[in-house]
Amino acid sequence: MRSVRLVVLSFVAFAACSGAEPASESAGGDDADTGIIARGASLELPTAYVPPPGEALHHQTAGFATILCAGVFITGLDPADAAANVGGFTSPFDQRHHVVDTVVDYEDQRVTLTLPDGTVRTAKKYRNQGCVASPIGEDSIYYTPTDVARNLPPAATTAWPMGDVLPDAPWPAEVDMAKVEQALDVGFGDADAMTLGLVVTYKGRILGERYGEGIDLHTPLESWSMGKSLTGSVMGVLIQQGTYELWQPAPVPEWYEQDGDPRQAIRIGDIMRMSSGIRINAPGDPEHVNDTTYEDHYYLYTGTVNSFHYAATRPQQWEPNTVGRYRNTDPVLTNYLIRLGVEGRGEDYHSFWQRNLFDRIGVRDAIIETDPYGNFLGQGYDFLAARDWARLGNLYLQDGMWDGERILPEGYAEYASTLAPAWVADGRLQYGGAFFWVNGNGGWPLPESAYGMRGAGGQSTTVVPTHDLVIVRLGKYVGARAGGQALNQAYELLMEAIPPTSGR
Repeated sequence: MRSVRLVVLSFVAFAACSGAEPASESAGGDDADTGIIARGASLELPTAYVPPPGEALHHQTAGFATILCAGVFITGLDPADAAANVGGFTSPFDQRHHVVDTVVDYEDQRVTLTLPDGTVRTAKKYRNQGCVASPIGEDSIYYTPTDVARNLPPAATTAWPMGDVLPDAPWPAEVDMAKVEQALDVGFGDADAMTLGLVVTYKGRILGERYGEGIDLHTPLESWSMGKSLTGSVMGVLIQQGTYELWQPAPVPEWYEQDGDPRQAIRIGDIMRMSSGIRINAPGDPEHVNDTTYEDHYYLYTGTVNSFHYAATRPQQWEPNTVGRYRNTDPVLTNYLIRLGVEGRGEDYHSFWQRNLFDRIGVRDAIIETDPYGNFLGQGYDFLAARDWARLGNLYLQDGMWDGERILPEGYAEYASTLAPAWVADGRLQYGGAFFWVNGNGGWPLPESAYGMRGAGGQSTTVVPTHDLVIVRLGKYVGARAGGQALNQAYELLMEAIPPTSGR
């Protein structure tokens, strides 16, 4: 039996790390238009806000344990590297120095962190469900993890996109491959960018890719809120299969416990436009004020509670489809509906994503983490390889079709890439459907019809329909700013290297 290896680290040195993106994963915040705040206030319903229980540092340290566990046991990073450079969203770097003792147990695949008040936060890797933090005082979770089978042919001998083998046919004559190579080099950036994976596809074919040291085409990497778009995709699968309809009222059980609950008017399609109107405290809100209150937006990752039930019991702040706000309640509620729909069909919940989406498009290395109750935290605790995100992007580029089979409903890509009315009403031309961002304000140096998945720390998958392009960039969290600047330069070069294929 392999012996237990213990690594004890002091994180005081890491607390001064800088270069991370701001805590919010969304636009807005300090530069928000006061008119947006005034409009929201004028439409607000008379419901009360109740902050999440517990101490912020205890929650942040649960996030730290989960991130450190995932960095080491999923991505394969050195513990010191993971502590210094990844996962700043649920575990702020300036709070990590409070930990007085850290144990990384390689035998048990567990991380244990101790705070000065004696509070211990642990996270352990549980099979294909990834790293899960335990509640305070507990050393286990409340469900039985499983190994989810990958029903795919051998990657090493199977052609892309279902496998790893790339064609040796000549490059498309219309593509300036020298400039594509330049774009890849520029887009990968320097050491400050900390890019780990960069992939560019054209009409589904990989034009080029770059990987960081120790990373390859199968390494699962922190992807954060790109998981929201993945959640929207799994809901799209259920809609295509007839379990749900996009514009039906969302059948969240807690909303039907009393007659006349206003939340019964919220439709599934509203939720996936970040327009449900559910009340929480989120750092991306224009009206957000930094104070001592721990935000629910983070608590849905770190609370070690039943996150589905917590989200479902938050009150209504606005009527649905009137005010758009970037809040984790919406993807958590969508994941709740996914679980209800899958188990309502008598199927296994934890294998559904693999069986019904990943196996069908060649994804082998995805890990979506859970809360202690086995609920997927697909709002951002997700780890996928760069090529896997490219596969998902190409599914949208093909309007949900894959090898002649319809996986997503016809027109679902249009729903994803169309600006949400509640966001347009505020003049924020940024958010679409199925939890996708849209380049409606021209903030990316790409056509305004470009859309994509975005995650904290500079993670992105961008679909450019006018050029049949998918561009994936993943990296360590603290490299987000430099990585984003490098990626924008790559976008510009790719627009020069590849001619438009359509007018969209």
